[in-house]
Amino acid sequence: MIYALLLCLVAQDTVPTGYGTLRRDDVAVRLATGTIEIQVLPLDEQVIRLLAPDTYRSLAELVRSRAAEIADAAARGGTENPTLVMVTFLGVVPQARFNPEELNVTSRGRLFRPIGIVPLSPAWSSFQLDARQQAAALYLFEPGISFAEQLTVSYQGLSSDAWSRSVRLFEQERARVKARAQLEAKRDSGAR
Repeated sequence: MIYALLLCLVAQDTVPTGYGTLRRDDVAVRLATGTIEIQVLPLDEQVIRLLAPDTYRSLAELVRSRAAEIADAAARGGTENPTLVMVTFLGVVPQARFNPEELNVTSRGRLFRPIGIVPLSPAWSSFQLDARQQAAALYLFEPGISFAEQLTVSYQGLSSDAWSRSVRLFEQERARVKARAQLEAKRDSGAR
């Protein structure tokens, strides 16, 4: 089910893979509470296709490798086509506590709470981190979050609207990716 969804998303996107230059840090939203830092990275195809080729491949493979767990969590959450986001909590101080259920996304005026979480780190289930220790998971949200528009990430009363900078960056990078792909296609056709 999830694999079919991925193939469908790939087919719908007009931006080819392998031409992006953005780094994960360019697209991740960050929050900090004083005891933990949080990094939120959308795994939407239209976002990750703009990342450098090696980063795109590793994130796409991560989703593929966890497809069964994602499908199970999606079914428990009542959807077949979840929106995927990778969330990483990083401890800033020893014994930093975190509550994964308190991370939310607001998009198009609607609040989205996670409908499922697929842990990626053994430390996830302890809900506590040492300084510089991290715990990561794939969050599943109901469909409807738009990564092409302004959105807000919130956690325990903190919020970040930093995504607006990313949206402008995506628009610029999409144009550059299409231009690079067209230039290579012209070179390839001229070489024959």
